[in-house]
Amino acid sequence: MAEKSGNAFDIEIFSRLMSFAKRYKLYFFIAASSTILLALFSVLSPYILINTVDEYILSKDKVGLLNYTLLMLGVLIIEVLLQFTFIYFANWVGQHIIRDIRIKIFKHILEFKMTYFDKNSVGRLVTRVVSDIETIAAFFSNGVFTILSDILKMLAVTIIMLVLNWKLALITLAILPILIYATKLFQVAIKATFQEVRNQVANLNGFVQERVTGMKIVQLFNREKIEYQNFVDINEKHKKAHIKTIWYYSVFFPIAEILSSIGIGLLVWFGGGQVVQNSGVSVGMIMGFIQFAQMLFRPLRQIADKFNQLQMGIVAGERVFKVIDTHSSIAKNGTKIAKNLVGNISFKNVRFSYTQDEEVLKGINLEVKSGQTIAIVGATGAGKSTIINLINRFYEIDSGKILVDNISVDEYTLDSLRNEIAIVLQDVFLFSDSILNNITLKDENITLEDVEKAAKQIGIHDFIMTLPNGYHYNVKERGAMLSSGQRQLIAFLRAYVSKPSILILDEATSSVDANAEQMIQYATETITKDRTSIVIAHRLATIKQADKIIVMDRGLIVEEGTHTELLEKENGYYKNLYDKQFSLDVAS
Repeated sequence: MAEKSGNAFDIEIFSRLMSFAKRYKLYFFIAASSTILLALFSVLSPYILINTVDEYILSKDKVGLLNYTLLMLGVLIIEVLLQFTFIYFANWVGQHIIRDIRIKIFKHILEFKMTYFDKNSVGRLVTRVVSDIETIAAFFSNGVFTILSDILKMLAVTIIMLVLNWKLALITLAILPILIYATKLFQVAIKATFQEVRNQVANLNGFVQERVTGMKIVQLFNREKIEYQNFVDINEKHKKAHIKTIWYYSVFFPIAEILSSIGIGLLVWFGGGQVVQNSGVSVGMIMGFIQFAQMLFRPLRQIADKFNQLQMGIVAGERVFKVIDTHSSIAKNGTKIAKNLVGNISFKNVRFSYTQDEEVLKGINLEVKSGQTIAIVGATGAGKSTIINLINRFYEIDSGKILVDNISVDEYTLDSLRNEIAIVLQDVFLFSDSILNNITLKDENITLEDVEKAAKQIGIHDFIMTLPNGYHYNVKERGAMLSSGQRQLIAFLRAYVSKPSILILDEATSSVDANAEQMIQYATETITKDRTSIVIAHRLATIKQADKIIVMDRGLIVEEGTHTELLEKENGYYKNLYDKQFSLDVAS
């Protein structure tokens, strides 16, 4: 969706936002009705004031004065009740709508391909889901309903004034075209600045999130001063964007105030002259018209401000809908349920590229039989991890076929396919939660007893029980309270309790200490037994027992065979790789 920054108001985005109110018709109707009634009742006070002054104060009628005072009090009480109803239900509708929009966008994000996250800042997505949607809430509570109320109030005031005295009404309204024109210019100018503000907010969020997440790297490479200066620069742009909006406000509101004062001044000048000349204008009429003028000009000044809330909601809506309208999800056309798979995997001339015209896999043909343990080795960037990403359908292939149990992976329902595959990644991600919840991922079908039993089977129960609170130990954000080896062990257990038909280990034994490696080796042997397993490893010593080793180079399979068979190939890729690694191990 293209951003329409040149328009003061975008009816398409407005309509889409309003469509979310359909579920709450009754409450929307209550808020709208209270708005209309509030506009009508608000014009009664000046009208009653005119009669009070002219009929009872000047004639010194105390009884009539008391009655009209009580009448004004009654009108005021009704206004207060209507104001309460309006504020409560307008905000109620707004909060329910943003809840629905937030659920919709988050559900949409959950279905995005990994490609989308590769290319888009996490900070920007957080801005869309949190602060942009909060701005949409103000669109309803301080935007739509308030503007409706102000417009109705101005309309009612104009009609009453014309009925009471058309000459005074025209004098009061004379300044209105200039004020409306100034408001229009202000609205057009302010929208562009609001878009810039939202851009800078997203930039700031993205920068802060990345630097806080990567703080270890920042400090390790003494980047504190550089990153501080980068933050200062981004923060300066953020400040300038906000100051630009403040500048427009500071210009518009004094002008609006001056024009309003001129309008009231003209009214007093002309009306006072009419009173002096006994031309049918009373003192009460002038007092009432002054109040009418204030009721007319004040909403118009506020309408500009409220319209800004409306425009900020429109701008936020543009950004949110841009994410919602992004078609980056994996196609879910599959109908077959993947359950208790045998575990045969076939790649038939598979080609894939993350970026167009830059192939990562260049016609891969691969067969993995049920129960086999296949190891994939090769230099960084050879395409090893890409293969496992494609089995899980994190990305769509460019051409070829990937079959599981002789059925194309895109014929399976996505959920059932991924339920049958478990992956242990090199960089283990743990949530800020207990070890138990990180293992079960809050799957109610997996009990604590199941987890303990599985942990004992793969030999890590004792390690978990050494931690405070055992399985209920909170590992904090990204598992910061555990070592890399301990995180790997938790990831192994998480994969094991899911009882997958296919297991994938991606560099699962890299960068861990000797003790953790022994535990991981035992866990690996246990969970890969009688299960189709694909192991990606840099350390060749860990894959000697694999049924078959696939050697990759620059997106192609260049060798395959057992460890022994590959070592027998003179000047073979695997043999050279193994000899280099073995010599390094001996040297160390």
